[in-house]
This record gives sequence, structure tokens and C-alpha cells, in this order.
Amino acid sequence: MKNLIRFIIFGCICCPLLTAVLACSEEADCSMTARGMVKCYLYKMDKAAQTAQNDTLDSLTVTAYGTDSIIINNQKNVHEISLPLRYTADSTKLIFKYSKIKRDTVVIRHTNTPYFLSMDCGYQMKQAITKVRYTRTSLDSISIANHEAGIYGKENLKLFY
Repeated sequence: MKNLIRFIIFGCICCPLLTAVLACSEEADCSMTARGMVKCYLYKMDKAAQTAQNDTLDSLTVTAYGTDSIIINNQKNVHEISLPLRYTADSTKLIFKYSKIKRDTVVIRHTNTPYFLSMDCGYQMKQAITKVRYTRTSLDSISIANHEAGIYGKENLKLFY
């Protein structure tokens, strides 16, 4: 009987400690698999030297076409931006607003390839830019520097003004 009581007391003390240790030891870290973004840097062409120089916009608002989503809200002194791509379609249409009346439309065509990451994190999407179309109100041209949208901040698009 004494052994049974000792066993019960030992179990009451060890079980909570063992449960706490096991619960904290394996935690899924899905933060490194955050959503990939298209990183864009702004440039202007020096016509005389035929070289690209960094550029800055005074103000920029970016919205997703056909939705009420505001991706960038009246950001000042813009020299780089990060843009999401749609998971549910093979193109993303964005409206770049420079003022109340001045705007450009940018359509980014891309592929979406789902891949299994883990049981805890589930599926993620690899996205690759295939083509870019745009209006030329303020934009002069867009060049694709890197096709793969990622989480590490590598430049994808060069926006020339």
C-alpha cells in the first residue's frame, strides 16, 4: 500500500513536469515561410550617361484592382516597395496612384505552384513572374530583374520613371 501511495505521489509530481517539457520542445516555426513578395526598386534614366540612377517618388498609394485593398497608403519619399501576388489567379492587377488624378496600372502575370512544407505549416505557394504590362502615365518602363518572388528582399522589378 505504501508503494502504491509513493507511486501516485511520484506520478502527480512527474507528469506535469514531463508534459511541460514535451509541450515546449517541438514548436513549428512557420515564420521563415512567410508570404513571398515582389520587391520593386525605383529608378530614373540619366539620358546623357545612359545609366540608371535610384529615384524617389514624393507620394505613392498602391491598391489592388477591383477590391478595396490598400497595399501602400500614401507613403512618402518612396524608393522601394514590396507587393503581394494573388494566389487564386495567374495575374495581379495593381493601381499606382501618385496624386488624385495621376495613376498607372500594372498587371503582373505569374505562375503559382503550391508545395507541401510540413504538417504544421501546411502548403505554401511559389510564385514566378512571367510578364509585366503597364500604362505609361508616369512609368517609363519596367524590367524584370528576378522572376521568383521571395521572402529575402531580392529585387524582382525595376520601375523606371
